[in-house]
Amino acid sequence: MEQLTEQFQETVKSLLIRHQSILDILSKGQEASARVNRAVVKSVTSCGCLAVEAHKKRFPEDASVYDLKLLLDSNLQGELCANCRDTIQAELGKQLFYIAALANTLGISLEDVIKGEINKLSTLTIFNMT
Repeated sequence: MEQLTEQFQETVKSLLIRHQSILDILSKGQEASARVNRAVVKSVTSCGCLAVEAHKKRFPEDASVYDLKLLLDSNLQGELCANCRDTIQAELGKQLFYIAALANTLGISLEDVIKGEINKLSTLTIFNMT
């Protein structure tokens, strides 16, 4: 994976021309995140390939933290159609672009970020709850 993340960061570094300011990168990253959210919402409201079925969850009083994994779900029904999947995937790519741009600007390796997160998750396991 290291080669892939390094290659991606180098590609982003070579292509980022207009938005090199940290302020531009932060605002474009936020815009990209909003576009991902909008694309997911449109898959529910415009396309209809996904539906949201959400309501208050009731838990048994004796439920443990481990039981929550089985009791909770995404509230999604359906499956992304090919068009929505392509749109969301493209928007996620743009979001990753600005994440890489931010990491580059701050001198942070995405490889190190991913390794650190994997280490944290494997150490804290289910108690991570972020």
